[in-house]
Amino acid sequence: MAYTIVTDICEGVAECASQCPVACIHEGGGANLKGTSWYWIDFDTCIDCGVCLVVCPVQGAVLPEARPNLQRTPQ
Repeated sequence: MAYTIVTDICEGVAECASQCPVACIHEGGGANLKGTSWYWIDFDTCIDCGVCLVVCPVQGAVLPEARPNLQRTPQ
């Protein structure tokens, strides 16, 4: 099961994107409810390695399960 970046908690630090071994984390574009940039995980590409969860400094921004209702993707 894929990991999830909670769009409205993400602060756009992007440590996850640079560390992801399969490049499944992408910039969302624009700002979230907090006014910060945000990233999202392509569930189909994610290999469940957990690197994103380990490297993210923002508490609660990454969840170890697929929760599409909490992760916005670009339109």
